[in-house]
Amino acid sequence: MNDQMSDRTSDRTSDRVNELIEAMAAGLSGVRGVRAVALGGSRARGAHRPDSDWDLGVYYRGGVDVAGLAALARELTGAAVEVAGPGGWGPWVNGGAWLTVDGVRTDWILRDLDRVESVWADCREGRYEVGVQAGHPLGFWSPAYAGEVALCRVLADPAGELATLRAETRTYPEPLRKALIDAAWEAEFSVAVAAKSAGAQEGAGPQAGTAAQAGAGAQAGAAAQAGAGAQAGAAAQAAGAGAQAGARAGAGDPLHVSLCLSRAFGILAQSLHAHQRVWLLNEKGALAGAAAFPAAPPDFAARVAEALRGLDAGAVAAARALVREVRGRLV
Repeated sequence: MNDQMSDRTSDRTSDRVNELIEAMAAGLSGVRGVRAVALGGSRARGAHRPDSDWDLGVYYRGGVDVAGLAALARELTGAAVEVAGPGGWGPWVNGGAWLTVDGVRTDWILRDLDRVESVWADCREGRYEVGVQAGHPLGFWSPAYAGEVALCRVLADPAGELATLRAETRTYPEPLRKALIDAAWEAEFSVAVAAKSAGAQEGAGPQAGTAAQAGAGAQAGAAAQAGAGAQAGAAAQAAGAGAQAGARAGAGDPLHVSLCLSRAFGILAQSLHAHQRVWLLNEKGALAGAAAFPAAPPDFAARVAEALRGLDAGAVAAARALVREVRGRLV
């Protein structure tokens, strides 16, 4: 009995939230410049948690009435809400607002429909961009715009523009698939770059440290014997710097290695998704998603995690082997 009552309560709550979102979409579609509204993110894909936000893509043409959006947000929440206009959140995420209505956390995410259509045209020709964007540590890959449309649930679309585009993007373009598979060359290049920062070869570190310390000490001693105070001070500084360099020799640069390896694995995730003709929207969940595809080695995720924990010469060697194995499977 209690389980049945809980189910009915849950259903009523779900119905209430869905009605709220539908009403919000209708309100957004009435703002000047807005052409369509869509539910996106994990909610649209059915991969959400109970506490997941509701992401609403607000598609506009030729600009959007930001003041109108702010007024609607105030009406819904009863308080002032900051709305970032086009470009306010960066060149790719664009703008929008975060608001909570009756306990429901909602994100409004602005999308320039003209730009989305342009990106889609590029995708069909096998062209894409990777832009710097806050919140996307591996960059914003432009095909995500098309993927968002393909995976969304259209809520308001008076002229049918978004629905038409959604129907087109449901088929993954073969030229884009080839381009993103070919992009895996950069994964191998990134690993090669990481190798330069993973530390000196075995035995080179101590020798380099000893030589640096000895050289710096000799310079300091020579300057002190000469009696040149200023020169002695400069040499002493050089000695200290030389000793630090010697101490660091062979230790590697974990930040640079981690960035290079993360980039390499992120590219592999893009290539594996493209190989499977599956849209990849961002880095979250990219590794798990890629690991589930037939082209990925059975232990792909575990090997990636191990390399990112190591960040030494051994980790780089393991990453190189993994990249080459995956590239060999992407045929």
